[in-house]
Amino acid sequence: MTQDWLFDFGNTRLKCAPLQPDGMPGPVRALAPSEFGALPSGGVAHVASVASETARVHLLEALAQRFHRIELARTTATFDGLRIAYAQPHKLGVDRFLAMIGARDAWPALIVGVGTALTIDLVDATGQHRGGRIAPSPTLMREALHARAAQLAPAGGDYREFADDTEDALASGCEGTAIALVDRSATEATRLLGATPRVLLHGGGAEALRLHLPQARSRPSLVLEGLARMATAERTA
Repeated sequence: MTQDWLFDFGNTRLKCAPLQPDGMPGPVRALAPSEFGALPSGGVAHVASVASETARVHLLEALAQRFHRIELARTTATFDGLRIAYAQPHKLGVDRFLAMIGARDAWPALIVGVGTALTIDLVDATGQHRGGRIAPSPTLMREALHARAAQLAPAGGDYREFADDTEDALASGCEGTAIALVDRSATEATRLLGATPRVLLHGGGAEALRLHLPQARSRPSLVLEGLARMATAERTA
C-alpha cells in the first residue's frame, strides 16, 4: 500500500509528514523550496498552502511527479464541529482553519500561529470560532525596521524587559509586542467565554514567545494535525 503524505506550505518553508494509520501526522520534516528534489513520493498528497501562487504551482508540479493524486485543502464554513466566524470562508487562511481543527481536543482554545504573520484565533468549547487577529510577527517587524533603517539589525539580540543596547531593545520590542497582543487576547477571551481557554502556540517563531507566556502550550504541528483530520475524513467519506 502506498503512503499518503501531508504538506503544509507557508511563506518561508514546507513542512511534511506521513499520514499514519491512526490518523495523525508521523515524523515531521522541513524543506526549503530549493530542496524540492528531496520530496517524498506515495499515494495521495494532501496539501495546505498559503504560499504565493508561483511557489504553490512549483510545489504542485513537483508533487504531481511523485504522487498518484493531490488533494488541496480549502477553508469551508464548517468542518468536524468547527464553525468559522467569517461570512466568506475563502478569506480565512487555510492554515488558520486547519490549526483550529487540529486543536479540536483542546477547545476552548486561543490558537496562536507565529510565522511571517502572527495570527490569533479563538474557538469556544462548542467549536464556534469567535474570530481572531492578524499582525506582523516579530521576525517581520525586525525585517520591516531594517528595510526602512538599515542600521537596525534584522536579527539578533536577547529579550530583556528594559534593554541597554540596540539589538536587545529590538528583540525586546518586537517580541514584547507579540507577547502583549497574546496576553491581551487571552484576557479578552476569558472575559468573553467566562472560562479560560488553552493557549496553543505553533509556527516557526513560537518557541521564542513561549518562554514569556507561561500559560501557553507548544503544539508545533497543529496545521498538519488539522490536515490529517481532513485527510482521514476524506478517506472514510
